Amino acid sequence: MTTYRGQVLDALGDATRRSIFEILAAGPRSVAEIAADLPISRPAVSQHLKVLREAELVSSTASGTRRLYAVDPRGLAAVREYFDQFWNQALAAFADVVENPAEERQ
Repeated sequence: MTTYRGQVLDALGDATRRSIFEILAAGPRSVAEIAADLPISRPAVSQHLKVLREAELVSSTASGTRRLYAVDPRGLAAVREYFDQFWNQALAAFADVVENPAEERQ
C-alpha cells in the first residue's frame, strides 16, 4: 500500500472523521453546520477537516466570509480503487471455483 493510500485509510480510521465525511457526502457544509450535527466543538471539527484535506478526501471553497467543505471526488476515487482490488481478487477466486469445481481440481 502506498503512503498516500495509508494516509487516506488512516484519515477515515477515526470515527469522528468518518462521520464528518458522511455528513459531507450529502453536500457542502460549513464548519458550523458540521459541528451542529456532532458532539464536538467547531475547533475540533476544523482539526478533523484539516486531516481530511491533507488526505485529499475533502476540499474547501470560499463562500463569502466562510468556507464550505465538500467530499473531493478524486480522494473518493482513490479509496474506491484501493478496495476494488480486493473485490476484483474475490471475484476472480469465485470465478475459478465456479469454472473449476473441486472434483476437477483433484
